[in-house]
Amino acid sequence: MFSVVGAALVLAAVPVHAVADDLQVKDIRIGVHADSTRFVVDLNNSVEPRVFGLPDPYRIVIDLPEVDFALPEERIGDGAGLITKLRYGLFRSGTSRFVLDLQFPSKVTKHFVLKPDGNKPWRLVLDIAKTSRDDFITSMRPKGPAAPSAIAKSPQPVPTAPNARPVVVIDAGHGGVDPGAIGVSGVYEKKIALDYAREITRALKATARYEVVMTRNRDIFLPLRERVRISRAAGADLFLSLHANTHPKRSTRGFSVYTLSNRASDKEAAALAALENKSDVIGGVDLGNYSDDVQNILIDFAQAKTNELSVRFARDILVGQVKTSASLLMRPWRSAGFAVLKAPDVPSVLVELGYISNPREERLLGTASHRRKLSATIVEAIDTYFRTTQSAAL
Repeated sequence: MFSVVGAALVLAAVPVHAVADDLQVKDIRIGVHADSTRFVVDLNNSVEPRVFGLPDPYRIVIDLPEVDFALPEERIGDGAGLITKLRYGLFRSGTSRFVLDLQFPSKVTKHFVLKPDGNKPWRLVLDIAKTSRDDFITSMRPKGPAAPSAIAKSPQPVPTAPNARPVVVIDAGHGGVDPGAIGVSGVYEKKIALDYAREITRALKATARYEVVMTRNRDIFLPLRERVRISRAAGADLFLSLHANTHPKRSTRGFSVYTLSNRASDKEAAALAALENKSDVIGGVDLGNYSDDVQNILIDFAQAKTNELSVRFARDILVGQVKTSASLLMRPWRSAGFAVLKAPDVPSVLVELGYISNPREERLLGTASHRRKLSATIVEAIDTYFRTTQSAAL
């Protein structure tokens, strides 16, 4: 098999799980009172939620069986009273999640489910009141099983016969409870990333030259380390994580690509890496139990070679080819400490497709014609990378 640093494995197919009993979230409401905030979820059936808190930053997490969010309008980002922001979505197969970002340490004083009454549906109600940090940590500590319903096992790699085709892993950034950036029209970064990931995957498979693995092919949350694990388990020869950017200046626009660096190439790159690396926190995951995989000289050596290949693809190939089909950000190749790029043996890049804070570029990124054109150019860059890397290795 052709491989610079990886071995050939493919992931077992991930079963698609039906939503339990067609459970639907019909609406969400936040009520502000003098000494409390009430969070209400309208449903088409009864649920048994799992509710707990996470500190630093303070969050209340509500896990439900997998549901369909059949809302009259998107409510991600909405907040009131003690709730500064609201996020929701598929957390993992079998579990949907609400994350309530809090202004202060606050606890759920009571939660209950109301039966339908007249024209009112089933309602999940949580009353939230301000408390101390110590009480928050004590009273809101996670209890009980990890989820309210059975969780599907993560896909496991299975060995395959030798294959001459390189393995490319396409990672759609964010997803599920983590929407990523929000564009000027309200479009979510997670949707744009998935649309482009599907198109690039389709185009790569059409060449019949690659084994292609997507880290996610639906709107589901994936921790950053799980994305890296999938890449390494697949024996990836190249990993592309797809994102869309925002900037305080709406005039800022253009394609860019990042490679890993322990020191960010500039303040903006550092700020973006810090934001992206907080995705696990946004999703309601406690990262305190994880340790850094890159901690000895052998891994450092592997990482140095991997970074060399990553930079070659990003700076020397991708940037040059994309300028024929999209506008480029000033200094389009940059480096930062993105957690998703830290596989020590897989050349990895993080692609910012453009700025959804720029009205013109947001509209462009949403068009099928631009998606096909830009995706085709990225595939051409992948072709060039493997063709020239293979030649250099012979």
